Amino acid sequence: MSSENEKSDGPEQLALIRETVRKAKVPRAKPRTWRGAALAKELPVARVVVNKGVLHLDQFFDYAVPEELDAVAQPGVRVRVRFGAGAHQVKNGRREGGRLIDGFLVERRASSDYAGPLAALADVVSPEPVLGPELLGLTRAVADRYAGSLADVLQLAVPPRSAKAEASPSPAPLPPPPAPEPGTWTRYERGPAFLESLARGGAPRAVWNALPGPHWAEEIARAVAATLASGRGALVVVPDGRAAGRVDAALTAVLGEGRHALLTAEAGPEKRYARWLAVRRGSVRAVVGTRAAMFAPVRDLGLAVIWDDGDGSHSEPHAPQPHAREVLLLRAAHDRCAFLLGSTSCTVEAAQLVESGWAKPLSAPREQIRRAAPLIRTVGDGELARDEAARAARLPSLAWQAVRDGLRSGPVLVQVPRRGYVPRLACERCRAPARCRHCAGPLEAPEQQELRCGWCGRGAPDWSCVACGSTRLRASVVGARRTAEELGRAFPAVPVRTSGRDHVLDRVPGRPALVVSTPGAEPVAEGGYAAALLLDGWAMLGRPDLRAGEEALRRWIDAASLVRGQPDGGTVVVVAEPTLRPVQALVRWDPVGHAQRELAERAELGFPPVSRMAAVAGPPEAVTSFLTAADLPPDAEVLGPVPLPVVRPGGARRPGDPPPGEQWDRALVRVPPGSGAALAAALKQARAARSARGAGDPVRIRVDPVDIG
Repeated sequence: MSSENEKSDGPEQLALIRETVRKAKVPRAKPRTWRGAALAKELPVARVVVNKGVLHLDQFFDYAVPEELDAVAQPGVRVRVRFGAGAHQVKNGRREGGRLIDGFLVERRASSDYAGPLAALADVVSPEPVLGPELLGLTRAVADRYAGSLADVLQLAVPPRSAKAEASPSPAPLPPPPAPEPGTWTRYERGPAFLESLARGGAPRAVWNALPGPHWAEEIARAVAATLASGRGALVVVPDGRAAGRVDAALTAVLGEGRHALLTAEAGPEKRYARWLAVRRGSVRAVVGTRAAMFAPVRDLGLAVIWDDGDGSHSEPHAPQPHAREVLLLRAAHDRCAFLLGSTSCTVEAAQLVESGWAKPLSAPREQIRRAAPLIRTVGDGELARDEAARAARLPSLAWQAVRDGLRSGPVLVQVPRRGYVPRLACERCRAPARCRHCAGPLEAPEQQELRCGWCGRGAPDWSCVACGSTRLRASVVGARRTAEELGRAFPAVPVRTSGRDHVLDRVPGRPALVVSTPGAEPVAEGGYAAALLLDGWAMLGRPDLRAGEEALRRWIDAASLVRGQPDGGTVVVVAEPTLRPVQALVRWDPVGHAQRELAERAELGFPPVSRMAAVAGPPEAVTSFLTAADLPPDAEVLGPVPLPVVRPGGARRPGDPPPGEQWDRALVRVPPGSGAALAAALKQARAARSARGAGDPVRIRVDPVDIG
């Protein structure tokens, strides 16, 4: 066994011996094993990536290929090898120490850089080559971008093995289908041309602002069909199983059975692995799935699609925490294939792709948008204060009227924000968020103390609003939590259905009913909802997050897209201050314009995605020592560290939260465009050095964190 790198990575690895041999300019020796076992006659060295996620071992290791494993030890197969302290020691003619560990054989070679004896492969777990060169290159690129290890990314990319699934043959591939008709793509200005380019084998790249309504799944299916007609493969990644089911049904309707695979956790490990194998073997050329499907080994990938990239489900919670959008962008660039980012809303990252010229906008004319979108009406704080019905029943008169009218012709959707949103501070006069003058981070007043920045920790005793000059602050109001109960009492003859974390509905009948849902759990109504109420707007707009406005608008548009369009009289009432930018964007149904303005402001302030950012979290002493030791790029700016909220024992935790009861700090490291790769490399190198030293205190790194405050 030997290391590929030129640096020493621990006494157990033999890299030091190999380095000494290299410096002494000793010629390479022929591969041999400890006991002189017979080796493969051709390419007797196997280069292996071991299933060991620590960063200082993020490299390939050389092993000898015994003659009896020559036929099955092919690139891409799963293997078992001896690894760890003592794996190279010999006592009484026998190898001692080293435990068996899983890995992947990535290459067969004629010789090794290491001149000493190599440990032999212990076993080939399966002759199925599951790690091809394309997938290996993709996982390596993802690991480098997110300052993680290749082994951790492979854990996400290659599903666990099922011997039964491997023993079953995959079906024969079907011939390419004919090019589909444009269908509802004709509603978009460049829609038919986009499909035609896919069918001809082109690689168009587009950011698609989908019209509200149920047609988005069918439109994705037609794009996939056009790609398959050109003889290439297609990959669709959606945020959850409900969306995957809709695209799956649309693909079956457009393509028929047997042309695509559905990769979701609901299928179970064995069935999901069997479908994954069918994709890898080339039996199926199209894939639709949730987050993990971003690594699906589609042959000759011609189109990568991501739907609703702003959904938090696209962000992987396990190390190194890649985002599906960024992984698909890497695949599109590496494979030079078409790319389609679609949503009824628009993220700032999507707007940046268009502004940079990397992708083209794909949207409908304004008259089409006006016909497809419902009527949006607003209720602000001033109206609530003057509304006797709102004070008595906690429901504005306008919303009451919309519910009563809507129930005459169909179901009514009521969106209530989740509990637990933390208020942030805003100007009392104009409601502009309170930001730090140094780094533009959110201001906070923990436990009624003095103002300070949540990013850099600086105090702000003389704060004044940059928009209106006011010096008075207010906390964003969370709003009424029992509105759903009040609705049930107000309309006792109407059935009330709920959809939320514990019980998520997929569909509801088109009969009159009240459907109370948390954001993201709204079921689809047959024929569309007659009306919708979007309540407690401050609870969504007041989150202490840079993306609060963007996320609130996305949630509102997703819910409003389920309501009937203007010709059918659909109405949406949003309870939020009408003058706020996200509310105005909802009224105009202009998520693209909102994203463009957000992008311009972030560019001025140096916010992501215009800049690249990484979060470093851990015990205070560990964070300070890590940042001191890291060789950060010269243009890097460190914000903080600042204390993170302490998680109470038994309390709800999110990925990246500190252990319950422990005090952790977090620092943000920001670099300008072009320095993101250097930042990731510096953080990875510092963490690898820390791991090699056996530092006790953990330090967590997240590149491009979704939540930065």
